[in-house]
Amino acid sequence: MLTSTPVPTARGVAVDLLGAVLRRRRPLDDAIDEAPDLPSLSVRDRAFARLLVATVLRRLGQIDALISHCLATPLPPRAAQVHDMLRLGIAQLLFLRTPAHAAVATTVDLADARGFMTHKGLVNAVLRRLSQDGPGLVALQDAPRLNTPKWLWQAWSDAYGEDTARRIAEVHLREAPLDITARLDRAGWADRLDATLLPTGTLRRAAGGAIANLPGYSEGAWWVQDAAAAIPAKLFGEISGRRMVDLCAAPGGKTAQLVAAGANVTAIDRSPRRLDRMVNNLHRLSLKVETFSADAVSWRPPEKVWGVLLDAPCTATGAIRRHPDVPHLKTPDDVARLAAVQERLLTAAVDMLEPGGVLVYCTCSLEPEEGPQQVKKLLAKGLPIERKPVTADEVGGLAEILTPDGDVRTLPCHLAEYDGIDGFFAGRLVRTA
Repeated sequence: MLTSTPVPTARGVAVDLLGAVLRRRRPLDDAIDEAPDLPSLSVRDRAFARLLVATVLRRLGQIDALISHCLATPLPPRAAQVHDMLRLGIAQLLFLRTPAHAAVATTVDLADARGFMTHKGLVNAVLRRLSQDGPGLVALQDAPRLNTPKWLWQAWSDAYGEDTARRIAEVHLREAPLDITARLDRAGWADRLDATLLPTGTLRRAAGGAIANLPGYSEGAWWVQDAAAAIPAKLFGEISGRRMVDLCAAPGGKTAQLVAAGANVTAIDRSPRRLDRMVNNLHRLSLKVETFSADAVSWRPPEKVWGVLLDAPCTATGAIRRHPDVPHLKTPDDVARLAAVQERLLTAAVDMLEPGGVLVYCTCSLEPEEGPQQVKKLLAKGLPIERKPVTADEVGGLAEILTPDGDVRTLPCHLAEYDGIDGFFAGRLVRTA
């Protein structure tokens, strides 16, 4: 007798995505791209699957503490999927306000569908208990501390103080807003998009809904770009007609800024796939750019250029709010490994500049080793390069995001009145000879 193949569901896809991140250590965006059942879901169910996984990743410390509270002994490794199902059920019960009967029933059904019939009773018991006791238990938890890996909490406390580390971690518990860079008429597009115009010039609106259905998307009037990520390209000033190189350019938001401002840009990225995606994005914006898939350490332009923007590969610990998988994938070893890459890229970037040329170095990391310490090491090498401090006028009057050295350092807890901003570092340097 033929057996029917189970119809994919949002919760089933979410279990697979969670396993891909936590056990196979795949970045969430890559896991989504690779998920075989995701395309068969409706747009609404795809969004729900991602929301489920993102909520678990944001609240993983709290959720696992609740599971441990309810279980006399940990689940064995062979029941890892059951553990993930419990995580998803708890996320729905306690953080997404799913009705208890729906959260419990759908999770039990999922355990049954995945062949964990002997665990159905356990899943039912844990979720029913937490439907009663969970809110009180959650109220007693130290959410920012529980959901932040110890090494990150210590690193942020050392760099910024424990109070600021806590404020950073609190921001990470909330879903990120939708930030937009408009090519022209920012105030006009703020009205049309029901968005707030931030001091830095970025438009911000609440997340949710299909981005492609918003006014101006199909015409290429704007693109999605975090407010902090939009700052570095503005630090070059007037660039119309200038020859510039954008290193590690994908996904292309900063490239779009440079080209839209009139620069002649060559964009470099190691990944042909990411570069192709960037070119497609720029095509929607009617922006043209020369691209090369190459290692930026060894690649050189045929002639020295006036400007280089280096958005270096980093741990992305400043973008945890948008990428809640980061705390569960990165380690202190990644900081050291990527810092070595950044140092090589910076030295190469200086070599591409003509005398008087400008280099802007940036990362979306909160770790000092990937930001100010890189600039400090570069300046100590004796190369013909010096820092050109950024002024408050260049960043919308936001003196709080400038360091005493004149670098840009945004923290997720900055711009609190606007619901925060990604953590970013940007340093500006000028070649002297």
